[in-house]
This record gives sequence, C-alpha cells and structure tokens, in this order.
Amino acid sequence: MRNEKQSFLKKVLSIRGMGAAITAFVGLIVIYVAFGLINPAVFSGQNIMNLLRSMSKYLLIGIAQSYILITGNIDLSIGSMVGMSAMVAATLMSRGVHPVIAILVALACCLVCGVVNGFLVGKFKLPPFIATLGTMFITRGVAYMVNSNRNTDAIATGIGKEAGDKFQNIFYYGTTLGVYNTFWIALIFFIIFFFLISKTRTGRHIYAIGSNIDAAKLSGVNVVATTTKAYVVSAVCSCMVGLILCAQAGMGNMEAGNMYEMYGVAAGGIGGVSPLGGTGLLLGTFAGAAVWQTLENGLNMIGAQVGIQRVVIGVIVVAAVLLDVVVRGGQFKKKKGN
Repeated sequence: MRNEKQSFLKKVLSIRGMGAAITAFVGLIVIYVAFGLINPAVFSGQNIMNLLRSMSKYLLIGIAQSYILITGNIDLSIGSMVGMSAMVAATLMSRGVHPVIAILVALACCLVCGVVNGFLVGKFKLPPFIATLGTMFITRGVAYMVNSNRNTDAIATGIGKEAGDKFQNIFYYGTTLGVYNTFWIALIFFIIFFFLISKTRTGRHIYAIGSNIDAAKLSGVNVVATTTKAYVVSAVCSCMVGLILCAQAGMGNMEAGNMYEMYGVAAGGIGGVSPLGGTGLLLGTFAGAAVWQTLENGLNMIGAQVGIQRVVIGVIVVAAVLLDVVVRGGQFKKKKGN
C-alpha cells in the first residue's frame, strides 16, 4: 500500500509544472495565514467572499495569458480587449440594446481580435510581441471610439433599472449558494479550459508548439490552427472580464482593463507557467491568481501603501520566473552532460 502511494505521488510530481503549482498553493496558505495573524479581519467570511470575487478577474486573465505563454508566445492585447468588451457592451446597453445582444456583439469583437492575433503569429510568423502590440492599440482605439471618446452613461439609462440590476447581479453583485456569481463564472471557465488543455488533442498540441515548434510541425501539428485556438481562448476570457468590469461599475470605462495583460503574466508566472513555453498547468494559474489577490488584499488590510503593494508583487513575479529559468537551465545542462 505504501509503495502504491509513493508511486502515485511520484507520478503526480512528475507532471510538468505540478511542482510549481504545489509550491504556489503552499505559498498561498502561508501568505494568507501570515496576513490573518497580523489582522484577524482577513479571516472573516465577508473578506473571503470578496477575495474570491476579486480573484476571479485575475484567474480569467491568467487563463487567457497562460494558454498563450504555454505556446511560447505572449498576448499584449488582453487588457485592451477587456476595455473594448466593457465599452462595446456598455455602449449598446446604455442605448437600449438588450443585454444578450450586447454581450454577443462584445464577444464577436474579441473573437475577431483573437483570430487576427492567431493568424498574424501562426501563419504570417510575426513576432507575438509586435503582432499583439498592434492589436492592443487597435482594440483600445475601438474602446475609445465606440462611444465618441467618452465613458458611457449608466447601462440602466438604456435598458432600465430592472434589466440593469439583473445584468450586474449575474456578473458581479449577485450570489449563488452564498458565493458571488463572479467566482462561479470564473470557476466554470477554469474547468472548461483546464479540461481542454489537459485532456484533449488541442491541449497536447498547445504544449507541443511551446516545447519545440519544429518538432511539432514534423509530428503533424497544425501550428496555425492551434496557435489561433490559443488566442481565441485568450479573447473569450478577456471578453468575460470586460463584462465583469462593466457590471461592477454599471457603465463602460474607456480605461477598463489597463495593464491586465501583465496581471495575466503575473498570475501564470507565479503559478509556474513558463514564459519560455511548453511548461505549466492551469492549476498553477489558479494558485497564482489566488496568491496575487491575497497579497493585494492582505497588504491593503494591513495598511500598506499602493506603491509597496506593487513592489512586493513585482518582486514575487520576477522571483517566480527567475526560478523557472534557473530550473530549466539546470535541466538542459544535465541533459547536455549526459
């Protein structure tokens, strides 16, 4: 029995990225307990619920960026897609368009951006930094232009208070089983995309491209299609965050989602998703998003200045990525020595 348990443990730990994910979860527990000892209010039920709701945005953005990072690429347009989604949906609703139609239009806009990113990177071989930098400016420009370079009015002015409240409750303020709907939405997306990348051929192809794109091509992987699918996942998650921010504010803000692409890198990096490609688990991204939000929440509750919060989180992100580089360097050196 003991040998079976040891064998199972070795099998789990042998999964690429599992060690980093477990480390992130352990770090999460340590950080949370430490802040709780300093300020017991951290342990309160309401704070936990608020933490889960706030974490959900980082989890969705983390999923978006993790899919791209695992392919060995990056998506700088994520934050701007968030802003575009929020502004498109809010503008339409503030002008009386039914929320379902507004959501579908916002999703369509983000999907177009995701497909364009995929083709620019996968088919036309543009460096992902340049390709998504371009779409970042374009989508932020759309966010500005859609309502004539100004934030929208309250969505309730167009669709009415009842419909407006319903939209906001579904995406932000409402609860189910005592937990904010925002968290349930993020959890559903996490389960879907975790299954997609862990249990399907598309997921295996995503890892293959990130590990060695030339070998993946020789193995018959359709690089263009797979890269595009990864960017489409990024677009879908970004759209959802935009809707959440729209529901939170009850209106559209042209600057919504600013810097969120970097938050996605942070959530993935802290959780062990390698920026070098081919390594990482969405379980780690879940832990990374939780660590990020717990740090932000805890530092805020103990009265730390915003500047200190950013410095602490920045140091942790750099340390996490540096650890990945060191570990990979050791692995490659060991292989070379053999």
